Amino acid sequence: MSSSVQPRPAPRAGGERRWEERVQRTAHPVAYPLLASIRRPVLRVPRVGVVVTDAALLRGVLLDTEAFRKTGPGSPADLWTPVLGPSVLLNMEGIDHLALRRRLAPLFSPAFVAALTDEALGDAVDGLTRRLQAGERVDLVREVREYAGRVISRLVGLDRAVIGEELFARVSAITGFVRLSRPRFTERQVRAARRVLDELTRHARRAYRVGDATTVPGRMSELGLSEDEAMGAVGAFVLTGTETLVSYLPRMVALLADTGWLAAVAADRRMLDPAIAEGLRVTTPSPVMLRSVERDATIGTVRVHPGDRVVLATFLADRAAGSFDPVANPAASLKQLWFGAGAHFCLGAPLAMAQITRVLGAVLDAEQQHPLAVGERRAQRGALIPGYSRLVLARR
Repeated sequence: MSSSVQPRPAPRAGGERRWEERVQRTAHPVAYPLLASIRRPVLRVPRVGVVVTDAALLRGVLLDTEAFRKTGPGSPADLWTPVLGPSVLLNMEGIDHLALRRRLAPLFSPAFVAALTDEALGDAVDGLTRRLQAGERVDLVREVREYAGRVISRLVGLDRAVIGEELFARVSAITGFVRLSRPRFTERQVRAARRVLDELTRHARRAYRVGDATTVPGRMSELGLSEDEAMGAVGAFVLTGTETLVSYLPRMVALLADTGWLAAVAADRRMLDPAIAEGLRVTTPSPVMLRSVERDATIGTVRVHPGDRVVLATFLADRAAGSFDPVANPAASLKQLWFGAGAHFCLGAPLAMAQITRVLGAVLDAEQQHPLAVGERRAQRGALIPGYSRLVLARR
């Protein structure tokens, strides 16, 4: 490791921008071009809602939970409650939300998630380094899916064998139902989603019944929530805790490789944290957040009224800060906006960061021994969270 920050790599011809554009357009061929064409801080778009693209205004909406809520028409609750039930954090507000969040918080403390990540991933990520150093071609999407499955299985009390490729495909099918122009699932989609989640949660009920407090359902049992409420939370964590990570990590490695930063960060690990933050800013794995207007308010120059749907285009607010640059690190000014803000700041952020740091460290260890490159890749079609369906990493 060098004793000083590595010099900025020579700029490349926008390869990372072309691939990020392709990833976004492949996932959302209609919604992405529509949102990306917006040049105003706030704009009312028919059949979509009031779209916010300015970071300061977006943060203001997130912080004002009296006027803008996750419950109500067009909100996350409108979308997910028919599938998951009413008590899964992502569709709650007020005192009940705060109380449940506080009681679940110990499961996401930095110390707990660090130990959980080491226990679940230690041998696997060490093996990833060895395989890359030996010259094996590794599909990072498949690899990270395995890692996410290991961690989420441990967290929600599932048998590891339950979360495999078939289940991931079925979970992706659920999230793939979501469309920006459609604020809720159809009855047929709700039934299909419930069938998948019922199969999934059947294996998590034991953790609830034995009261295993190191798992989400066990902790919710202690809190007095019903078994069905706990199983809704399991479904929510599987949905939000797998696809987001599987989207981000391959895109992050691709960004480092495409921009020439991979070798620099491998040589000076002091750059790892700003590189991760910049990767989260540029990719924004959860590109859009939704809120429902509870009372008359103003966003910028646009008046909004109860029942209006607010579409927070987080990916546009983040991307406006510029190109990927771990030295300038414009992400620092955004205060992790990609994880939300205020009362709804992502509870699982420490777990995500622990996994990201561990897996990227393994890739960087391999890069130090033999330079790596992206051998082949394909963008994922029909996914809620934009990402790659395949990204092969190999020695150059």
